[in-house]
Amino acid sequence: MCGIFGVHGAQDAAGLVHLGLYSLQHRGQESAGIVAVDADGVARAKRRMGLVSEGLNVLDELAGTLAIGHTRYSTAGSSSIDNAHPVLVRFRGGYIALAHNGNIVNASELRRELEDEGSIFSSTMDSEVLVHRMARSKAERPDDQLAEALQGVEGAFSLVVASGNTLMAARDPRGWRPLVIGRLGGAVVFASETCALDIVGAAHVRDVQPGEIVIVDADGLRCRQALAPRDSRRCVFEYVYFARPDSRIFDGGSVDRARRALGRQLGRECPAPGADLVFGVPDSANAAALGYAEETGLPLELALIRNHYVGRTFIQPSQAGRSHKVKVKYNPVREVLEGKKVVMIDDSIVRGTTTRGLVSLVRAAGAREVHMRIASPPVTGPCYYGIDTPSREELIAANLSVDDIARHIDVDSLGYLSLEGMLAAVPGGPEGFCHACFSGDYPTPPPTDPDKLRFGCGC
Repeated sequence: MCGIFGVHGAQDAAGLVHLGLYSLQHRGQESAGIVAVDADGVARAKRRMGLVSEGLNVLDELAGTLAIGHTRYSTAGSSSIDNAHPVLVRFRGGYIALAHNGNIVNASELRRELEDEGSIFSSTMDSEVLVHRMARSKAERPDDQLAEALQGVEGAFSLVVASGNTLMAARDPRGWRPLVIGRLGGAVVFASETCALDIVGAAHVRDVQPGEIVIVDADGLRCRQALAPRDSRRCVFEYVYFARPDSRIFDGGSVDRARRALGRQLGRECPAPGADLVFGVPDSANAAALGYAEETGLPLELALIRNHYVGRTFIQPSQAGRSHKVKVKYNPVREVLEGKKVVMIDDSIVRGTTTRGLVSLVRAAGAREVHMRIASPPVTGPCYYGIDTPSREELIAANLSVDDIARHIDVDSLGYLSLEGMLAAVPGGPEGFCHACFSGDYPTPPPTDPDKLRFGCGC
């Protein structure tokens, strides 16, 4: 999962991108980058490991009215500066810069074909495949080059692409990952979520539609249906965890309202008779906890305090990083918890490490009983479309029963939201969502060659 942002037609475009990336930091914390294109079509890049604030604050060299940016959360490609986005290459027609959110499941086959024909790759990202395919196109117009490059590509991709003085945004035919269009005066803005439009003062216009390429150049904005839309597969995990609660995604669905609805449905399906209070694991479960409290009548308390100078534990690139950050990220409020039977709400349990650590903190603060409630179903399968769950061995629910998980994380009871309840609660449900990680219903054949999992898009 990554955050992408693009601007065309604004003075100090790189500065706007820099600001937008702050609002997308929750989508990736490993690296960040900006590419700006000046009036002569010359592209310049700044890419750094770490957060947007760590090294991207000097933008004097990034002049121009066109810029794109990226915050990276790797799915399978290694965490290194070579895999930082945006990808930038120079070819016979000038420069191509590309930022990608998603994961291309047939990247290895496409890469092997290109390598057999003489292409040389400088990273392990699947995103680089798209740049090579664009550069090899005989088409004259950038949008024709991009449309040709996307033919035969399987998997999830939301893209912002700069070619010369043209900015393009594209989305895969199933619409896996969100991508929105905004207006800021005479400028056009593209972003993964509407919260990034808000920070720069851009008005939300609409989503980039599945299979669509939106082109912005000196002649204005135009659209083309480059790929025939296929059965909708919007990622339901965006509503459960990834997107920010102040965003609207997938044709205007409120993330905050979705999470409250998930919590209310969880309260109907998994009440906790005799409990004294309910609290959420901040910040992603706060809205679900509010919905649960509304449905059950339990008082909502702030029982865990989050250190906001520590990033999201799920998107840490290593297990060691996740385990370490749990210890410094949260602190329990003993006055709220001591002697109480508590309901702890979280959005999901993926590996189980974070949850077990949190329960230990809550018990150490004196909670008499801990009843865990999860605002999504058990995660039982890997995701091949942009979430870092590459193998079943890492997924606790793929290997243990609910009762066994409860014992493993040391809770008095454990309840998950049903698949049907989750899909009924999210905006636009229950149809049109990808829920393969919960149900095993994969829209594409999963990769069979282990090498195919190596070329993570860097998202």
